[in-house]
Amino acid sequence: MLELYHHGSSVCAAKVRIVLEEKGLEYKKHYIDILKGEQFNPEYLKINPKGVVPTLVDDGKIVTESTVCCEYLDWTHPGDKPLTPSDPLQRADMLRWTKLIDEELHPACGTITFTCSHRYTVLRMGTEKVETFLESTPRLSLVSDWKERKRRYVELGLDDKDARKAIMVHEMVFDKMETVLSENSFLAGDSFSLADAGMIPYLNRIYMLSMLDEWCEKKPHVLFWFEKMRERPTFISAIDSHLPESLATDLRTNGAKSWPKVEEILLGIREEMKVGVV
Repeated sequence: MLELYHHGSSVCAAKVRIVLEEKGLEYKKHYIDILKGEQFNPEYLKINPKGVVPTLVDDGKIVTESTVCCEYLDWTHPGDKPLTPSDPLQRADMLRWTKLIDEELHPACGTITFTCSHRYTVLRMGTEKVETFLESTPRLSLVSDWKERKRRYVELGLDDKDARKAIMVHEMVFDKMETVLSENSFLAGDSFSLADAGMIPYLNRIYMLSMLDEWCEKKPHVLFWFEKMRERPTFISAIDSHLPESLATDLRTNGAKSWPKVEEILLGIREEMKVGVV
């Protein structure tokens, strides 16, 4: 029996749900409300010491890290719809995409989401509750500075030094996608793969922040790819049906409010890229 510990707004949980749905696998869902800090409950930390979602459990066997979960599902349930290309070169392309997502895009997405949206939601709590919220994040890793960054993001928003880097990472990823998708329908090979499954939630996050159309106005192949991904039945079952409406509203409203500042930073980055400064 497959079980998934997840949250509706988590991009990492979303890509595992996409793989589960694409493969038509039955699974039991356990909702972990990360906005209320349930990921830090002692019982959950027993199966995921990092205190993050998702966690996949397969007949008692625990699998963590979203990309690893996706690969595990494809290895153990290849069926008639494998999501890993058989061609070695295409498989290498897929792995480069998933590596890029894990190492660069995911941290950047967290920064964009928090500085453009979550900070406004947090600030509505009032001074005392804001401080309680900021202190509620335990330090689960000696190398993690998320607690300190979260405080900066709430206080500084898009003026924080990380915001510009996060915007630049998204721009470079979108440029890379535009190049690949100008010649191919999918990111790695001639069919839907783990690269596409992994990328969908991140494009959707920028879309939910009311920024994607303007950001990718001159990247038509990226927009076309995303529209095709949204047309897949699994998009509704794995993403749309899991996002709480209140959170969706906050993302749309706060993102639209943040776009002018994001656009200002983005235009500066594009000018620097033209002259080779970046």
